[in-house]
Amino acid sequence: MTEARYRRAWVLGLGASGVAAARLLAREGAQVLALDAAENEALRQRAAALEAEGVAVRLGAAALPDAAAEVCVVSPGIPAASDWVRGAADRGLEVISELELGYRRCRCPLLAVTGSNGKSTLVKLCGDILAAAGRRAALAGNYGRPLCDAAPESAGLDWIVVEVSSFQLETVAEFHPRVAVLLNLQPNHLDRHPDFETYARLKARLFARLGAGDTAAALDELAAPLRRMAGAEAARWVAFGLGPDADYRYAPGALRRRRDGALIAVRGTVFDNPILGQTAAAAAAAADACGAPPAAVERALRDFQPLPHRLQLVARWRGVAFVNNSKATTLAALAASLRLSDGPARLIAGGLLKEHDLASVREVLSKKARCVYLIGQATEAMARAWSDVVRCRRCGTLEEAVREAWAESEPGETVLLAPGCASFDQFRNFEERGERFVNIVRLLQQKEESKT
Repeated sequence: MTEARYRRAWVLGLGASGVAAARLLAREGAQVLALDAAENEALRQRAAALEAEGVAVRLGAAALPDAAAEVCVVSPGIPAASDWVRGAADRGLEVISELELGYRRCRCPLLAVTGSNGKSTLVKLCGDILAAAGRRAALAGNYGRPLCDAAPESAGLDWIVVEVSSFQLETVAEFHPRVAVLLNLQPNHLDRHPDFETYARLKARLFARLGAGDTAAALDELAAPLRRMAGAEAARWVAFGLGPDADYRYAPGALRRRRDGALIAVRGTVFDNPILGQTAAAAAAAADACGAPPAAVERALRDFQPLPHRLQLVARWRGVAFVNNSKATTLAALAASLRLSDGPARLIAGGLLKEHDLASVREVLSKKARCVYLIGQATEAMARAWSDVVRCRRCGTLEEAVREAWAESEPGETVLLAPGCASFDQFRNFEERGERFVNIVRLLQQKEESKT
Protein backbone atom coordinates (compact mmCIF):
# COMPACT_ATOMS: atom_id res chain seq x y z
CA MET A 1 0.00 0.00 0.00
CA THR A 2 1.22 3.48 -0.88
CA GLU A 3 1.60 5.49 2.35
CA ALA A 4 3.32 8.58 0.94
CA ARG A 5 2.54 11.88 2.58
CA TYR A 6 2.04 14.49 -0.11
CA ARG A 7 3.57 17.98 -0.03
CA ARG A 8 1.09 19.56 -2.48
CA ALA A 9 -2.36 18.31 -3.37
CA TRP A 10 -5.47 19.28 -5.29
CA VAL A 11 -8.94 18.23 -4.19
CA LEU A 12 -11.70 18.40 -6.80
CA GLY A 13 -15.20 18.92 -5.44
CA LEU A 14 -16.32 20.23 -2.07
CA GLY A 15 -19.01 17.79 -1.09
CA ALA A 16 -18.57 15.75 2.08
CA SER A 17 -15.88 13.55 0.50
CA GLY A 18 -13.85 16.45 -0.83
CA VAL A 19 -13.96 18.31 2.48
CA ALA A 20 -12.83 15.18 4.34
CA ALA A 21 -9.95 14.60 1.93
CA ALA A 22 -8.82 18.22 2.12
CA ARG A 23 -8.83 18.16 5.92
CA LEU A 24 -6.91 14.90 6.12
CA LEU A 25 -4.23 16.13 3.72
CA ALA A 26 -3.92 19.52 5.46
CA ARG A 27 -3.54 17.89 8.87
CA GLU A 28 -0.71 15.80 7.41
CA GLY A 29 1.07 19.00 6.45
CA ALA A 30 0.28 19.17 2.74
CA GLN A 31 -0.39 22.41 0.89
CA VAL A 32 -3.95 21.78 -0.29
CA LEU A 33 -5.90 23.58 -2.99
CA ALA A 34 -9.58 22.62 -3.14
CA LEU A 35 -11.66 23.51 -6.19
CA ASP A 36 -15.35 23.43 -7.02
CA ALA A 37 -16.99 24.66 -10.21
CA ALA A 38 -20.09 25.75 -8.29
CA GLU A 39 -20.49 28.68 -5.94
CA ASN A 40 -23.32 29.08 -3.43
CA GLU A 41 -23.85 29.89 0.23
CA ALA A 42 -23.38 26.33 1.46
CA LEU A 43 -20.09 26.03 -0.43
CA ARG A 44 -18.93 29.42 0.83
CA GLN A 45 -19.47 28.24 4.42
CA ARG A 46 -17.50 25.05 3.76
CA ALA A 47 -14.76 27.08 2.09
CA ALA A 48 -14.48 29.40 5.11
CA ALA A 49 -14.16 26.44 7.47
CA LEU A 50 -11.46 24.85 5.31
CA GLU A 51 -9.54 28.09 4.93
CA ALA A 52 -9.46 28.39 8.72
CA GLU A 53 -7.66 25.01 8.68
CA GLY A 54 -5.10 26.16 6.14
CA VAL A 55 -6.72 24.89 2.93
CA ALA A 56 -6.78 27.21 -0.08
CA VAL A 57 -10.18 27.17 -1.82
CA ARG A 58 -11.37 28.33 -5.23
CA LEU A 59 -15.10 28.32 -5.88
CA GLY A 60 -16.63 28.88 -9.30
CA ALA A 61 -13.43 27.52 -10.81
CA ALA A 62 -13.61 27.23 -14.58
CA ALA A 63 -10.24 25.55 -15.13
CA LEU A 64 -7.48 23.72 -13.34
CA PRO A 65 -4.91 25.92 -11.59
CA ASP A 66 -1.32 26.46 -12.64
CA ALA A 67 -0.11 25.57 -9.15
CA ALA A 68 2.07 22.48 -8.91
CA ALA A 69 0.81 19.34 -7.15
CA GLU A 70 1.67 15.67 -6.75
CA VAL A 71 -1.81 14.22 -6.27
CA CYS A 72 -5.34 15.07 -7.31
CA VAL A 73 -8.09 13.67 -5.08
CA VAL A 74 -11.41 13.38 -6.89
CA SER A 75 -14.81 13.60 -5.23
CA PRO A 76 -17.31 10.94 -6.39
CA GLY A 77 -19.55 13.56 -8.03
CA ILE A 78 -16.87 14.36 -10.62
CA PRO A 79 -16.63 11.77 -13.45
CA ALA A 80 -13.28 10.29 -14.32
CA ALA A 81 -13.97 11.30 -17.93
CA SER A 82 -14.33 14.98 -17.02
CA ASP A 83 -11.92 17.60 -18.39
CA TRP A 84 -10.67 18.32 -14.87
CA VAL A 85 -9.71 14.73 -14.11
CA ARG A 86 -8.20 14.13 -17.53
CA GLY A 87 -6.32 17.41 -17.27
CA ALA A 88 -4.82 16.44 -13.92
CA ALA A 89 -3.71 13.08 -15.31
CA ASP A 90 -2.21 14.75 -18.39
CA ARG A 91 -0.10 16.93 -16.10
CA GLY A 92 1.33 13.84 -14.45
CA LEU A 93 -0.55 14.04 -11.16
CA GLU A 94 -1.53 10.87 -9.37
CA VAL A 95 -5.34 10.84 -9.65
CA ILE A 96 -7.17 8.98 -6.87
CA SER A 97 -10.58 8.98 -5.23
CA GLU A 98 -11.25 10.09 -1.67
CA LEU A 99 -12.02 6.42 -0.99
CA GLU A 100 -8.52 5.45 -2.15
CA LEU A 101 -6.87 8.13 0.00
CA GLY A 102 -8.86 7.06 3.04
CA TYR A 103 -7.97 3.41 2.48
CA ARG A 104 -4.26 4.24 2.35
CA ARG A 105 -4.55 5.80 5.82
CA CYS A 106 -6.54 2.96 7.41
CA ARG A 107 -4.95 0.76 10.04
CA CYS A 108 -7.67 -1.86 10.35
CA PRO A 109 -9.28 -4.26 7.84
CA LEU A 110 -12.21 -3.16 5.69
CA LEU A 111 -15.49 -4.89 4.94
CA ALA A 112 -16.61 -3.28 1.67
CA VAL A 113 -20.14 -3.49 0.28
CA THR A 114 -21.29 -2.59 -3.22
CA GLY A 115 -24.34 -3.27 -5.38
CA SER A 116 -27.15 -1.43 -7.13
CA ASN A 117 -29.79 -1.38 -4.39
CA GLY A 118 -29.89 -1.96 -0.65
CA LYS A 119 -26.22 -1.26 0.10
CA SER A 120 -26.87 1.03 3.06
CA THR A 121 -29.19 -1.47 4.71
CA LEU A 122 -26.53 -4.16 4.37
CA VAL A 123 -23.81 -1.85 5.71
CA LYS A 124 -25.92 -0.99 8.77
CA LEU A 125 -26.79 -4.65 9.33
CA CYS A 126 -23.11 -5.67 9.13
CA GLY A 127 -22.25 -2.94 11.61
CA ASP A 128 -24.97 -4.16 13.96
CA ILE A 129 -23.68 -7.73 13.70
CA LEU A 130 -20.11 -6.72 14.47
CA ALA A 131 -21.31 -4.70 17.47
CA ALA A 132 -23.36 -7.66 18.70
CA ALA A 133 -20.21 -9.78 18.41
CA GLY A 134 -18.26 -7.32 20.55
CA ARG A 135 -16.16 -5.97 17.68
CA ARG A 136 -15.21 -2.29 17.45
CA ALA A 137 -16.49 -1.10 14.08
CA ALA A 138 -17.23 2.14 12.24
CA LEU A 139 -19.41 2.71 9.17
CA ALA A 140 -18.10 4.86 6.35
CA GLY A 141 -17.93 5.53 2.62
CA ASN A 142 -21.04 6.23 0.60
CA TYR A 143 -23.06 5.38 3.72
CA GLY A 144 -22.61 8.95 4.91
CA ARG A 145 -19.26 9.42 6.64
CA PRO A 146 -16.31 9.68 4.23
CA LEU A 147 -13.57 7.12 4.73
CA CYS A 148 -11.04 9.94 5.16
CA ASP A 149 -12.96 10.96 8.28
CA ALA A 150 -12.94 7.45 9.74
CA ALA A 151 -9.35 6.55 8.83
CA PRO A 152 -7.61 8.55 11.62
CA GLU A 153 -9.41 6.51 14.29
CA SER A 154 -8.88 3.17 12.54
CA ALA A 155 -5.97 2.03 14.73
CA GLY A 156 -8.47 1.64 17.56
CA LEU A 157 -10.99 -0.32 15.50
CA ASP A 158 -11.41 -3.98 14.53
CA TRP A 159 -13.27 -3.21 11.28
CA ILE A 160 -14.54 -0.40 9.11
CA VAL A 161 -17.62 -1.28 7.07
CA VAL A 162 -17.53 0.76 3.86
CA GLU A 163 -20.31 1.37 1.36
CA VAL A 164 -18.73 1.73 -2.08
CA SER A 165 -20.30 3.20 -5.23
CA SER A 166 -19.35 2.84 -8.87
CA PHE A 167 -18.44 6.54 -8.86
CA GLN A 168 -15.81 5.96 -6.16
CA LEU A 169 -14.41 2.94 -7.99
CA GLU A 170 -13.62 4.96 -11.13
CA THR A 171 -10.42 6.28 -9.55
CA VAL A 172 -9.13 3.57 -7.21
CA ALA A 173 -5.67 2.08 -7.60
CA GLU A 174 -4.76 -0.01 -4.55
CA PHE A 175 -8.07 -0.24 -2.67
CA HIS A 176 -8.04 -3.67 -1.02
CA PRO A 177 -10.72 -4.70 1.49
CA ARG A 178 -10.35 -7.86 3.56
CA VAL A 179 -13.96 -8.79 2.76
CA ALA A 180 -15.88 -7.59 -0.31
CA VAL A 181 -19.58 -8.10 -1.00
CA LEU A 182 -21.63 -7.60 -4.19
CA LEU A 183 -25.26 -7.54 -3.03
CA ASN A 184 -26.93 -7.29 -6.46
CA LEU A 185 -26.43 -5.77 -9.89
CA GLN A 186 -29.06 -4.03 -12.01
CA PRO A 187 -28.85 -1.13 -14.46
CA ASN A 188 -28.06 2.07 -12.58
CA HIS A 189 -26.28 5.38 -13.15
CA LEU A 190 -26.51 5.00 -16.91
CA ASP A 191 -26.78 8.78 -17.01
CA ARG A 192 -23.07 8.73 -16.06
CA HIS A 193 -21.67 5.42 -17.29
CA PRO A 194 -21.85 4.74 -21.05
CA ASP A 195 -23.43 1.29 -20.71
CA PHE A 196 -24.28 -1.47 -18.26
CA GLU A 197 -21.09 -3.43 -19.02
CA THR A 198 -18.95 -0.44 -17.96
CA TYR A 199 -21.00 -0.13 -14.76
CA ALA A 200 -20.57 -3.85 -14.01
CA ARG A 201 -16.82 -3.76 -14.61
CA LEU A 202 -16.48 -0.83 -12.23
CA LYS A 203 -18.25 -2.86 -9.55
CA ALA A 204 -15.84 -5.74 -10.21
CA ARG A 205 -12.89 -3.46 -9.36
CA LEU A 206 -13.83 -3.83 -5.71
CA PHE A 207 -12.67 -7.46 -5.90
CA ALA A 208 -9.66 -7.14 -8.21
CA ARG A 209 -6.96 -6.96 -5.53
CA LEU A 210 -8.32 -9.66 -3.21
CA GLY A 211 -5.84 -12.42 -2.41
CA ALA A 212 -5.18 -15.29 -0.04
CA GLY A 213 -6.90 -14.68 3.29
CA ASP A 214 -9.54 -12.38 1.73
CA THR A 215 -13.20 -13.23 1.10
CA ALA A 216 -15.35 -12.33 -1.89
CA ALA A 217 -19.11 -12.75 -1.42
CA ALA A 218 -21.65 -12.31 -4.21
CA LEU A 219 -25.27 -13.06 -5.01
CA ASP A 220 -25.33 -16.65 -6.26
CA GLU A 221 -26.43 -15.80 -9.81
CA LEU A 222 -23.63 -13.20 -10.10
CA ALA A 223 -20.75 -15.06 -8.45
CA ALA A 224 -19.39 -16.83 -11.55
CA PRO A 225 -19.44 -13.84 -13.95
CA LEU A 226 -18.06 -11.56 -11.23
CA ARG A 227 -15.19 -13.95 -10.60
CA ARG A 228 -14.37 -13.98 -14.32
CA MET A 229 -14.35 -10.17 -14.46
CA ALA A 230 -12.42 -9.61 -11.23
CA GLY A 231 -9.93 -12.44 -11.28
CA ALA A 232 -8.71 -12.66 -7.67
CA GLU A 233 -8.51 -16.44 -7.85
CA ALA A 234 -6.54 -16.66 -4.63
CA ALA A 235 -9.43 -15.25 -2.59
CA ARG A 236 -12.09 -17.34 -0.90
CA TRP A 237 -15.28 -17.01 -2.97
CA VAL A 238 -18.71 -17.63 -1.44
CA ALA A 239 -22.24 -17.20 -2.78
CA PHE A 240 -25.43 -16.17 -1.01
CA GLY A 241 -29.01 -16.04 -2.20
CA LEU A 242 -32.06 -18.22 -2.75
CA GLY A 243 -30.61 -21.05 -4.85
CA PRO A 244 -29.96 -24.55 -3.50
CA ASP A 245 -26.21 -24.28 -4.07
CA ALA A 246 -25.75 -20.96 -2.26
CA ASP A 247 -23.22 -21.11 0.58
CA TYR A 248 -25.55 -18.88 2.62
CA ARG A 249 -29.16 -19.48 1.63
CA TYR A 250 -32.37 -17.75 2.58
CA ALA A 251 -35.53 -19.85 2.86
CA PRO A 252 -38.73 -18.78 4.62
CA GLY A 253 -38.01 -18.43 8.31
CA ALA A 254 -34.27 -19.11 8.32
CA LEU A 255 -30.82 -18.75 6.79
CA ARG A 256 -28.81 -21.92 6.24
CA ARG A 257 -25.02 -22.14 6.06
CA ARG A 258 -24.21 -24.82 3.54
CA ARG A 259 -20.92 -26.12 4.93
CA ASP A 260 -22.39 -27.33 8.23
CA GLY A 261 -26.14 -26.79 7.98
CA ALA A 262 -26.13 -24.14 10.70
CA LEU A 263 -29.43 -22.23 10.88
CA ILE A 264 -30.03 -18.58 11.71
CA ALA A 265 -33.63 -17.62 12.49
CA VAL A 266 -35.21 -14.76 10.54
CA ARG A 267 -38.86 -15.50 11.27
CA GLY A 268 -40.65 -12.46 12.63
CA THR A 269 -38.01 -10.03 11.33
CA VAL A 270 -38.20 -7.57 8.42
CA PHE A 271 -35.82 -9.89 6.55
CA ASP A 272 -38.22 -12.83 6.26
CA ASN A 273 -39.01 -12.39 2.56
CA PRO A 274 -37.07 -13.26 -0.61
CA ILE A 275 -35.84 -9.72 -1.28
CA LEU A 276 -34.52 -8.73 2.15
CA GLY A 277 -33.72 -12.38 2.86
CA GLN A 278 -30.92 -12.08 0.31
CA THR A 279 -29.60 -9.09 2.25
CA ALA A 280 -29.65 -11.16 5.43
CA ALA A 281 -27.80 -13.99 3.67
CA ALA A 282 -25.18 -11.50 2.42
CA ALA A 283 -24.73 -10.21 5.96
CA ALA A 284 -24.33 -13.78 7.27
CA ALA A 285 -21.61 -14.43 4.68
CA ALA A 286 -19.80 -11.20 5.56
CA ALA A 287 -20.13 -11.82 9.30
CA ASP A 288 -18.68 -15.30 8.95
CA ALA A 289 -15.69 -13.88 7.07
CA CYS A 290 -15.20 -11.31 9.86
CA GLY A 291 -15.30 -13.96 12.56
CA ALA A 292 -18.70 -13.00 14.01
CA PRO A 293 -20.73 -15.99 15.27
CA PRO A 294 -24.24 -16.94 14.06
CA ALA A 295 -25.69 -15.81 17.41
CA ALA A 296 -24.57 -12.24 16.69
CA VAL A 297 -26.19 -12.39 13.24
CA GLU A 298 -29.45 -13.65 14.71
CA ARG A 299 -29.49 -10.95 17.38
CA ALA A 300 -28.80 -8.16 14.87
CA LEU A 301 -31.52 -9.41 12.52
CA ARG A 302 -34.02 -9.54 15.37
CA ASP A 303 -33.20 -6.05 16.66
CA PHE A 304 -32.67 -4.31 13.32
CA GLN A 305 -34.11 -0.81 12.96
CA PRO A 306 -34.58 0.17 9.29
CA LEU A 307 -32.93 3.32 7.97
CA PRO A 308 -35.10 6.34 7.11
CA HIS A 309 -36.46 6.57 3.56
CA ARG A 310 -36.19 2.80 3.07
CA LEU A 311 -39.63 1.20 3.24
CA GLN A 312 -40.37 3.52 6.17
CA LEU A 313 -43.92 3.19 7.44
CA VAL A 314 -44.95 6.82 7.97
CA ALA A 315 -48.56 6.35 9.02
CA ARG A 316 -51.64 4.15 8.90
CA TRP A 317 -54.81 6.13 8.49
CA ARG A 318 -58.29 4.70 7.96
CA GLY A 319 -56.86 1.40 6.79
CA VAL A 320 -54.36 2.95 4.35
CA ALA A 321 -50.60 2.63 4.87
CA PHE A 322 -48.24 5.43 3.78
CA VAL A 323 -44.74 4.13 3.01
CA ASN A 324 -41.67 6.25 2.25
CA ASN A 325 -39.13 4.47 0.06
CA SER A 326 -37.54 7.60 -1.41
CA LYS A 327 -34.21 5.71 -1.60
CA ALA A 328 -35.73 3.62 -4.41
CA THR A 329 -33.91 5.56 -7.12
CA THR A 330 -33.78 2.74 -9.71
CA LEU A 331 -36.44 0.78 -11.53
CA ALA A 332 -35.27 -2.43 -9.86
CA ALA A 333 -35.78 -0.80 -6.46
CA LEU A 334 -39.21 0.42 -7.55
CA ALA A 335 -40.15 -3.14 -8.54
CA ALA A 336 -38.84 -4.58 -5.27
CA SER A 337 -40.84 -1.98 -3.32
CA LEU A 338 -44.03 -3.06 -5.05
CA ARG A 339 -43.35 -6.75 -4.43
CA LEU A 340 -42.82 -6.06 -0.71
CA SER A 341 -45.94 -3.92 -0.45
CA ASP A 342 -48.82 -5.30 1.59
CA GLY A 343 -51.86 -5.33 -0.68
CA PRO A 344 -52.42 -3.15 -3.73
CA ALA A 345 -50.28 -0.02 -4.04
CA ARG A 346 -50.92 3.50 -5.18
CA LEU A 347 -47.44 4.23 -6.44
CA ILE A 348 -45.82 7.68 -6.56
CA ALA A 349 -43.02 7.56 -9.14
CA GLY A 350 -40.89 9.89 -11.22
CA GLY A 351 -38.05 12.33 -11.01
CA LEU A 352 -34.79 12.30 -12.95
CA LEU A 353 -34.35 9.04 -14.88
CA LYS A 354 -31.02 7.24 -14.57
CA GLU A 355 -31.93 4.40 -16.96
CA HIS A 356 -34.17 3.90 -19.95
CA ASP A 357 -35.64 0.36 -19.99
CA LEU A 358 -38.98 1.36 -18.51
CA ALA A 359 -40.58 -1.80 -19.88
CA SER A 360 -38.72 -3.86 -17.26
CA VAL A 361 -41.31 -3.04 -14.56
CA ARG A 362 -44.52 -3.33 -16.59
CA GLU A 363 -45.39 -6.78 -15.27
CA VAL A 364 -45.08 -5.91 -11.58
CA LEU A 365 -46.98 -2.66 -12.15
CA SER A 366 -49.85 -4.53 -13.76
CA LYS A 367 -50.02 -6.93 -10.81
CA LYS A 368 -49.39 -4.69 -7.81
CA ALA A 369 -50.21 -1.06 -8.66
CA ARG A 370 -53.74 0.32 -8.69
CA CYS A 371 -52.52 3.60 -10.13
CA VAL A 372 -49.22 5.44 -10.69
CA TYR A 373 -49.05 9.11 -9.70
CA LEU A 374 -46.28 10.69 -11.75
CA ILE A 375 -44.01 13.59 -10.76
CA GLY A 376 -40.96 15.31 -12.16
CA GLN A 377 -39.09 15.15 -15.44
CA ALA A 378 -39.80 11.46 -16.06
CA THR A 379 -43.58 11.97 -16.15
CA GLU A 380 -44.14 11.75 -19.90
CA ALA A 381 -41.65 8.92 -20.47
CA MET A 382 -43.23 6.84 -17.73
CA ALA A 383 -46.77 7.58 -18.89
CA ARG A 384 -45.92 6.48 -22.44
CA ALA A 385 -44.27 3.27 -21.21
CA TRP A 386 -46.88 2.20 -18.66
CA SER A 387 -50.30 3.65 -19.37
CA ASP A 388 -51.51 0.56 -21.25
CA VAL A 389 -50.88 -1.72 -18.23
CA VAL A 390 -51.73 0.60 -15.31
CA ARG A 391 -53.63 3.84 -14.89
CA CYS A 392 -51.22 6.80 -14.80
CA ARG A 393 -51.98 10.27 -13.48
CA ARG A 394 -49.77 13.27 -14.20
CA CYS A 395 -49.43 15.12 -10.89
CA GLY A 396 -46.36 17.28 -11.34
CA THR A 397 -45.52 17.76 -7.66
CA LEU A 398 -45.16 15.39 -4.75
CA GLU A 399 -47.81 17.31 -2.81
CA GLU A 400 -50.39 16.80 -5.55
CA ALA A 401 -49.45 13.13 -5.96
CA VAL A 402 -49.97 12.39 -2.25
CA ARG A 403 -53.30 14.24 -2.20
CA GLU A 404 -54.62 12.40 -5.24
CA ALA A 405 -53.41 9.01 -4.04
CA TRP A 406 -55.02 9.54 -0.64
CA ALA A 407 -58.28 10.73 -2.19
CA GLU A 408 -58.54 7.58 -4.31
CA SER A 409 -57.20 5.04 -1.80
CA GLU A 410 -59.26 2.34 -0.14
CA PRO A 411 -58.71 0.40 3.11
CA GLY A 412 -56.05 -2.29 2.70
CA GLU A 413 -54.08 -0.30 0.12
CA THR A 414 -50.67 1.38 0.42
CA VAL A 415 -49.68 4.84 -0.77
CA LEU A 416 -46.09 4.09 -1.73
CA LEU A 417 -43.36 6.58 -2.59
CA ALA A 418 -40.89 4.53 -4.66
CA PRO A 419 -39.82 6.94 -7.39
CA GLY A 420 -37.50 4.74 -9.47
CA CYS A 421 -35.57 7.93 -10.25
CA ALA A 422 -33.05 10.35 -8.83
CA SER A 423 -34.46 13.38 -7.05
CA PHE A 424 -32.33 16.23 -8.40
CA ASP A 425 -34.95 17.72 -10.71
CA GLN A 426 -37.10 18.82 -7.74
CA PHE A 427 -35.10 18.15 -4.55
CA ARG A 428 -31.53 18.38 -3.24
CA ASN A 429 -31.38 14.63 -2.62
CA PHE A 430 -33.51 11.58 -1.88
CA GLU A 431 -33.51 12.46 1.83
CA GLU A 432 -35.19 15.81 1.20
CA ARG A 433 -37.74 14.10 -1.05
CA GLY A 434 -38.49 11.53 1.63
CA GLU A 435 -38.78 14.15 4.35
CA ARG A 436 -41.15 16.14 2.19
CA PHE A 437 -43.33 13.04 1.74
CA VAL A 438 -43.38 12.44 5.49
CA ASN A 439 -44.37 16.05 6.17
CA ILE A 440 -47.09 16.03 3.51
CA VAL A 441 -48.58 12.83 4.92
CA ARG A 442 -48.57 14.14 8.49
CA LEU A 443 -50.10 17.47 7.51
CA LEU A 444 -52.76 15.66 5.49
CA GLN A 445 -53.51 13.40 8.44
CA GLN A 446 -53.81 16.39 10.78
CA LYS A 447 -56.13 18.13 8.34
CA GLU A 448 -58.35 15.09 8.06
CA GLU A 449 -58.41 14.59 11.83
CA SER A 450 -59.47 18.21 12.34
CA LYS A 451 -62.61 17.52 10.31
CA THR A 452 -63.78 14.83 12.71
